[in-house]
Amino acid sequence: MKKIYILLGSLLFITACSTDLDQSPPNIASSDSLTDYEGVLNAAYYYQLGSVTPMAVMGEFRADNAVMDEAPYTEFDEYDNGLTAMEDQFFGPFYTALYKSILSTNSVIENSTNETHIGEAKFLRALSYFKLVQVFGDTTVNLSSSPSLEDTSILVRTPANEVYNDVIIPDLLDAIAALDASIVDGRASKYAAQGLLGKVYVTMGDFISAEPHLEAVVNGAAGAGISLKANYNEIFGAVNEVENSEIIFATQISSSIIDEYSPATDFWNWYVGDDPKADLPVDPDLIAAFEAVAGEITNPTSDPLRPDGGDLRRRTIIKTNEVLGIDPVTEEEIVVAEEEVLTISKFPKEGGLGAEHDWIELRLADIILLYAETLNENGAPASTVLPLLDDIRTRAGLNSLTGTQTTQAGVRQAILDERRLELAFEGQRWFDLVRTGTVDAEMGLTINSDYYLFPVPVSEVLATRGVITQNSGY
Repeated sequence: MKKIYILLGSLLFITACSTDLDQSPPNIASSDSLTDYEGVLNAAYYYQLGSVTPMAVMGEFRADNAVMDEAPYTEFDEYDNGLTAMEDQFFGPFYTALYKSILSTNSVIENSTNETHIGEAKFLRALSYFKLVQVFGDTTVNLSSSPSLEDTSILVRTPANEVYNDVIIPDLLDAIAALDASIVDGRASKYAAQGLLGKVYVTMGDFISAEPHLEAVVNGAAGAGISLKANYNEIFGAVNEVENSEIIFATQISSSIIDEYSPATDFWNWYVGDDPKADLPVDPDLIAAFEAVAGEITNPTSDPLRPDGGDLRRRTIIKTNEVLGIDPVTEEEIVVAEEEVLTISKFPKEGGLGAEHDWIELRLADIILLYAETLNENGAPASTVLPLLDDIRTRAGLNSLTGTQTTQAGVRQAILDERRLELAFEGQRWFDLVRTGTVDAEMGLTINSDYYLFPVPVSEVLATRGVITQNSGY
């Protein structure tokens, strides 16, 4: 997949005022004199990079897939107001980057005459607001490229449901109408917009509205060159990003581009255990989840590295080290066993490519699982829903679930369990738990719902003298 490189400096919006909503582009020509807004659109893509590491950490370390070792980062597992200490490293850069992306998209939407560029901008604006609502709930809405610096009322947080209905959904519908189904150079496409809209509706609990959009992506995928990769380990890592048929949309990352996490977005670094704040980040609960499916393997002898059964995805996700020994006959050094290490190898650091990993926002397996969930919630029988998981499970070396569940509740849990293993460390687990109402059940704790959301950056609350309010509990 070709990287979208952005000229830094003149094409990047620089924060000019005390809040991240109020920004102006002093280093670029005024919108009246611009005739080509592709550079501004590229800036909107670029600013998504600042959301990557926070989404990775919030989605996994807040949930039961990953753990921190060092205070105050252990606050991710403590569910109190201590997360406000994480502003500078996570919530502040996340907030800043997304509002910069939004401001860039607003400029394209208002001024460009290129319908494709406008469609891409609307997709990116919807993606930005979706992330903001997932993380903070109610959020400030700005749909202007030059918001008033005098009218502080525009900073007031808009209820999340209104953001969905008045901004995110209309923008995605417009993007679907404007964009082509083909995926070119990592840019937004019709199916990226349609898949995201389906996910938005699922997050809202509106499964009736979600179904046709997810169905359209699942059924139209092949015609657009979108398909499941034959092997799970072929999806991830910088070496697999070129023309990857499973990835519908990814935020592209390059070590040559500086972002909010200078010199490069380093979500992978939290995963591989290089940071002492998370030496062994894999939560033992995830190991238990993999152990729970060990008996569901299709052919226990098909892979010599898992003779006792198990999920093929496990070896891609969790790092293993070879244990060497001496062959008693040849006296040569051989691999006698594998030892699992509680670090994450899904986005490997080896080969100097760590900082080149793109962040997958949407891939086909995610959409298939959402479609199955939607059908189940809309009353389809288990015999219709569970076969949709077959290709995903076959790739993982597991048996079909068809016939193992007959109730809607049973199918619902089976899909959630499958999402956990399939999408582990793709920043989705916590948000799946929140939207499905399974936080307490899956975490084994009674957690105050105030802490389903994350703290609004305190700097924003202070800079606006309380016009932007803090979330309850913080």
